[in-house]
Amino acid sequence: MKRKIIFTAGFIVVILLAIFFWWRYYFVFGEGVKAGTLNFVVRKGYIFKTWEGRLIQEGFKTPLPGAMQSNEFEFSITNDSIAAVLERSGGRFVELRYKEFLHPLPWRGMSNYVVIEILEVQDVPARPGNIPYGE
Repeated sequence: MKRKIIFTAGFIVVILLAIFFWWRYYFVFGEGVKAGTLNFVVRKGYIFKTWEGRLIQEGFKTPLPGAMQSNEFEFSITNDSIAAVLERSGGRFVELRYKEFLHPLPWRGMSNYVVIEILEVQDVPARPGNIPYGE
């Protein structure tokens, strides 16, 4: 009888721990699309080499004077083919679909945001005052 209670309690604890781990690291909290100029994509890490990137979003203003608002979107990439395309798209306007997790995993990347698809890549339109050297 005592052995059966210990086995049942242990089984319930293992199930609860599995549910907690899934919710904390694999539950997709949100999905969305971000667009902006791709700043960089790099592969880095000590043990787990992961793809990390940064998108610069323009045109965001804060509702309160003197308040700060980030216009950078840092993300991780798990798919090597997506990373290869983005690696060659630095400085271009990109539109990315991503999933947001509650917490990062070392083998998934350093960010809670994981890019799952590239929707668009296009050259940044030239603006007055944005003329490259030599022209």
